[in-house]
Amino acid sequence: MAYRLLADVVASVHLLFVLYVTFGGFLTWRWPRTVVLHVAAVVWGAGSVAIGFECPLTSLENWARRSAGAASLPPDGFIAHYLTGVVYPESAVGLVRIAVAVCVLASWTGLWWRRRAARRLAPGLTRQ
Repeated sequence: MAYRLLADVVASVHLLFVLYVTFGGFLTWRWPRTVVLHVAAVVWGAGSVAIGFECPLTSLENWARRSAGAASLPPDGFIAHYLTGVVYPESAVGLVRIAVAVCVLASWTGLWWRRRAARRLAPGLTRQ
């Protein structure tokens, strides 16, 4: 039972990571210094999708699932198992990836505009 609980917790953390990659850039508007964390998360997430970086969360979840006597995630991993075909249809994968990229770029653009506006309003202020 403990292994099953661990697998569920890891799956929840994984979902939170995906949501952070998608929307976490908007948190940088309030806490600009966290942009470094968001950039790292986006690079890791994009690398997982585009290059196939092995995800430590998937490895941990698979270990916990096997230890609980359950099957591992499919080779395509977390997104293919929990999101694709469940939250959105398989035919929308490309559109979802574009939507995530648009959210990330919009949040980073908004941060840049906000910092630029803050510098204009407060001459001599170079950092927030």
